Formats: sequence, C-alpha cells, structure tokens
Amino acid sequence: IITLQVGQCGNQIGYEFWKQLCLEHGITQDGVIRDDIDVDAGDRKDVFFYQADDEHYIPRAILLDLEDRVIDGIRTGDYRKLYNPENFIVDTQGGGAGNNWASGYTQAKDKIEDIMDMIDREADGSDSLEGFVVCHSIAGGTGSGMGSYMLEALNDRYSKKLVQTYSVFPNDGESNSDVVVQPYNS
Repeated sequence: IITLQVGQCGNQIGYEFWKQLCLEHGITQDGVIRDDIDVDAGDRKDVFFYQADDEHYIPRAILLDLEDRVIDGIRTGDYRKLYNPENFIVDTQGGGAGNNWASGYTQAKDKIEDIMDMIDREADGSDSLEGFVVCHSIAGGTGSGMGSYMLEALNDRYSKKLVQTYSVFPNDGESNSDVVVQPYNS
C-alpha cells in the first residue's frame, strides 16, 4: 500500500499514522527494528514499509504540499530519518493554494508527471501493490484541489487498485472558520 499525504492536514495526519505504525511494528524513529522485537514473528511490515539495503524500514509514502511549513517540520522532526527524501514534493515557490480548490487543482496539473513518476517508482518496488491510501482535507486548497486531481490520476493509471481516502471534512456547525471559502471547496 502506498500512502499519499496531500496538503497540510494530509501530512499532519500521515505523520501521526506513521508514528503509530512504527510503534505497532517495533520500528524506531530512525526506521530500525527495536532490539526487543522478534523480526521473524510473522509481522507483515512489507505492506506499508519496504526494507532498504541497510536494514532500515522506509514508509511507502509520498508527501505532497504546495507550501513547505508542515513538510519542513517532518524533515526536521523526530522521524526525519524514517522517510525517503526522494518522496517529497513541495512547491519551490512555497505560495500554497491559498485555501482555494481551483488553485490546488491547477497546480497539481503542473506537477502530476513528477508525482506519478514517484508513485510508479514506489509501485515498481512493491511485490504486490494492493492500493493506495490518500490523506487530505477537503476544506482548504492543496488537500482538496490537488487531492481531487490525484484521485483522478490514480483512477486513470491504477483503475483496478484499491484507493482509500482519509478525508477531513469541514465542520458544518462552526460558522467562524478561518477558511472563508471552505463551503465552496467541499
């Protein structure tokens, strides 16, 4: 399974997801099996991780954002050695999508070849790709717009694979959201 973390919310959810998976599978923040874990206990780490040549377990994760704040936090955080540094796409101008679905969708069109190349590389390295997990929000710009475009692209290229989304929806009852266009994005 390849995990796609899209936008601020998607990357924050994904970060917590990997922390929990590491805890459950006995993998340290550096991607190494803890000494007290029996590696041959039948644990299927290969579903979400691949094992590098140096015995490190690396998440099958691609982190995407149009502004760098959250991904920079992951790159410098406690789990910075866990991820494959080649699986990050951050817009070089760092302007983001401005909480605008159309901006996220349009910017995704410009980056889709690089993103699909990463996905294809991860898929090729998998023994038997089961599908994808997409973490994103539908209230802002990158998670909603780029997330929509990614779902379309995945359906076009991997139509027979399972795609499961973890989508954060806006709170209907909250009238004082900091995202004014939230109802239009979702």
